[in-house]
Amino acid sequence: MLDHSAASLFRLLLLAPLLEEWIMRAGLQEWLMRRRLHAALVLGVPALAFSLLHVASGWQAMVAVLLPGLAFGLVYRRWRDWRLCALVHALCNGFALSFCSFSTY
Repeated sequence: MLDHSAASLFRLLLLAPLLEEWIMRAGLQEWLMRRRLHAALVLGVPALAFSLLHVASGWQAMVAVLLPGLAFGLVYRRWRDWRLCALVHALCNGFALSFCSFSTY
């Protein structure tokens, strides 16, 4: 069962997307992009790191967030704005809470 407390919603819809995308996109992915590495590395390494952030939720959660992690990486690659990635991330978390009864935290 999901915990829909105000603190959990704050964490899932605001705090986690902002912090995770700031670290993964503005930090790690930007660093990789500046080194002009192959696109597979630039997108794959942050997506795998993003997946590992969800290890406490089990391997299913790690697998479930891998594709969104790649999608967030593509958004960053196209627009170079981690805040846009955080918005997309928050929308994905909201979808997961609302429609799938699935928790990735």
